Amino acid sequence: MNNRQFEKIQNGQGFIAALDQSGGSTPKALAGYGVPEDSYSGEDEMFDLVHQMRTRIITSPAFDGDRIIGAILFEQTMDREIEGKYTADYLADKGIVPFLKVDKGLADQKNGVQLMKPIDDLDDKLRRANERNIFGTKMRSVIHEPNESGIQEVVEQQFEIGKQILAADIIPIIEPEVDIHSENKEKCEEILRDEILKQLNNLSEDEHVMLKLTIPTNANAYKELIDHPRVLRVVALSGGYSRDEANAKLKENDGLIASFSRALAANLQANQSEGDFDKALKEAVDTIYDASVNKR
Repeated sequence: MNNRQFEKIQNGQGFIAALDQSGGSTPKALAGYGVPEDSYSGEDEMFDLVHQMRTRIITSPAFDGDRIIGAILFEQTMDREIEGKYTADYLADKGIVPFLKVDKGLADQKNGVQLMKPIDDLDDKLRRANERNIFGTKMRSVIHEPNESGIQEVVEQQFEIGKQILAADIIPIIEPEVDIHSENKEKCEEILRDEILKQLNNLSEDEHVMLKLTIPTNANAYKELIDHPRVLRVVALSGGYSRDEANAKLKENDGLIASFSRALAANLQANQSEGDFDKALKEAVDTIYDASVNKR
């Protein structure tokens, strides 16, 4: 465990950038960047293009360690280089703590939730993550309905895998997303909070996790989680909200910082000049940082 990075994640002012779109979501990310599916052929070209996009973001002067405390990477991004350095090392040299997405996507909906698909190669991923100087991981489930048994199963799965990640001396980000379109979003969040608390209370004093949650319907509904001694940091996903809406909701929640993906890259385009690209990214970083600071 890198103690300096631990301290930065625990107490740093700023937010975590999510740059972890994987195979299924990459075409949508590229399309939003102005690269349509008919402009490339096959996965190899697709992943080359998305790495170029991520490289452009990461190397921009607007993407700095003063306002961005961490960045979540896709597995292929971890294994690729930026300016002759592995991506995690390049980020660390900028003062940005690297994380890795480790899940393999979502299972079909059952009991109002979508569990994670089995991660049968997790031990190998964690070994490689340590070799690549990755500090933490991220894994996502989705909650659609306030089904108590379904939400309990989501949280239990997340923490079971989280303990396997902790055993590899890596910090897990537990991400049970609540669908912002759920008709009973507030009730889902109440059940989720209680189930997470049960799991947190069972962790030992030397075990810490992070949480990545949908911005709650009621401001400060997750304050008990944010203040829990086993929680290193709680971050929020934008979840489909526009950047302005996500920022406004985030500001209402003490101690909650951003970990945005679409809201960060929404105005970035492949055909922008370097000046226009950096300006658009700086505007996004500035507004998300402003919504995340002075939260402790």
